Amino acid sequence: MHRVVITGAGTINPLGADVSTTLEAMREGRCGIGQLDILDVDRLSIQIGGQIKGYDETTYFNRQQIALYDRFTQFTLLAAREAISQSGLTFSGALADRSGVIFGTSGGGLNTQDENYRAVYQAGKNRVHPFIVPKLMNNAAASHVSMEWNLRGPSFTVATACASSNHAMGQAFNMVRCGMATAMVTGGSEAMLCFGGIKAWEGLRVMSRDACRPFSATRNGMVQGEGAGVFVFEEYEHARARGAEILCEVIGFAMTSDASDIVTPSKQGAARAIAGAISDARVAREDIGYINAHGTGTAANDKTECAAVADVFGAHADALMISSTKSMHGHLIGGTGAVELLACIMALRDGVIAPTIGFEEPDPECALDVVPNVARDAKVDVVLSNAFAFGGLNAVIALKKH
Repeated sequence: MHRVVITGAGTINPLGADVSTTLEAMREGRCGIGQLDILDVDRLSIQIGGQIKGYDETTYFNRQQIALYDRFTQFTLLAAREAISQSGLTFSGALADRSGVIFGTSGGGLNTQDENYRAVYQAGKNRVHPFIVPKLMNNAAASHVSMEWNLRGPSFTVATACASSNHAMGQAFNMVRCGMATAMVTGGSEAMLCFGGIKAWEGLRVMSRDACRPFSATRNGMVQGEGAGVFVFEEYEHARARGAEILCEVIGFAMTSDASDIVTPSKQGAARAIAGAISDARVAREDIGYINAHGTGTAANDKTECAAVADVFGAHADALMISSTKSMHGHLIGGTGAVELLACIMALRDGVIAPTIGFEEPDPECALDVVPNVARDAKVDVVLSNAFAFGGLNAVIALKKH
């Protein structure tokens, strides 16, 4: 079994167009959630989201590329550019054959679907662009990243709703660890902030009209966001031999299925995933210093997650720090775990724990240290990142300071 390290990170999300800006926002507890600027927003009852404001696709891509790249693919490519550039890797020869791409997404090309349903049903057009299918397919981002950087190894997309990124990164970790790949470009992206995307989520009645307040007794639902997070997972000896800067080490991963309900989370399923990641990492539960929570801001998720953490850690749960950065950037659905991994890396490298902002009143059923409102300086050596999805699909990643 090979050790796996992260040698590159990239992002674009409501908090910033790169990693440094995003981490600065997390340290300051800035909120990237605001009024949505989308077509027909006046027809929505939910009019807020973690939208990337001021984004102009023509700044980054030419007309031919825009015809092929849905918004979620554009975000992925931009984040990948930053991550691969930081890694210093050039994919050619044998390395290209042994490097691949695994991304997570839930909605995929939802903006493209929304635009073309409008064209056909509302505007009455009888034809659509010939590249609509390759533009909207969920594997579009992975395919375009593989083509742009000559990644000829295993490449595919994982779709497990809100756990898609963590599942994708877990698979990338296992591929490098078992020797199937030398390096994997991995993470996730989402761009569901369009009329159809929001309208569908409204039907679930789990969305907040004003803010995301995870773990607070005054919370009233989740808030959607958009963006991407991309990382380079690399075999440790390969990274060390070339003198790469190592951001942290990936040491464990576990995934479970609740097998119980399509939308209601299970404490047992979440707890098994958390305990499984710790066991896979071969560390003691007391070694975990911080957990980046799934923390959506819904009563069902928050209470279930806190109960699972309490069950797994026992008395050590009171010494843990657990925060939800969704309070700042919103819930990126299939891309959320990737952006949240940045907070985990910041905790390990910089000793800064991102806060849960918007916290107003303690909830007795979430009686953990949720790092309310203000970032905290704290030394941690091992952290977890939780993701628990509709369908009862759970994925937890363990990271260690290098």
